[in-house]
Amino acid sequence: LHTVLSPGRPLLLRIFEPRYTDMVGRCAREQRPFGVVLIQEGEEAGEVATTATVGCSARIVDFYTLEDGLLGISCVGERKFRAMRVWRESGGLNMAELTWLPEEPAMPLPEDCAELREAVRGAVEQLAEHYEHVEKKLDDAAWVGSRLAELLPLALLDKQALLELDDPIKRLKALMTVMVPDAEK
Repeated sequence: LHTVLSPGRPLLLRIFEPRYTDMVGRCAREQRPFGVVLIQEGEEAGEVATTATVGCSARIVDFYTLEDGLLGISCVGERKFRAMRVWRESGGLNMAELTWLPEEPAMPLPEDCAELREAVRGAVEQLAEHYEHVEKKLDDAAWVGSRLAELLPLALLDKQALLELDDPIKRLKALMTVMVPDAEK
């Protein structure tokens, strides 16, 4: 997709291509997630030229019919992975052999990042309907950093770089320099 999914991020999708309808049906039947990686070159519909190698699994948490009659799904990002080998099925679905990346350790949010927690709290409250299926962890450094990375108007490649960091504190420090430019001094 032309988005970066991280663990704990809500993702709303409109399903209209047969390959994705089949994938959603398979995921629902088998109660399995699907993978989301950033498209670096190409479009979401049709041929994808290049994708990032690090992505995140997405768990479907709700299904609904959209106003235009198409299927809508609500998902939540679960776990990061690295795509080791990719291929395209005959039906057009992109597949990958992957390796799960280690889950980031739960770490308390550093005191000097308290303003980031409050920024995330306010944003999540304003977007409550999108975050209804998401467990809020406002004292967890990884969770707060991931929410900031998804909510801030950053370039997709910058969001991807933040996803690929495996240290929640480094991610927070990088985000602090964006939100508070004097923070790096």
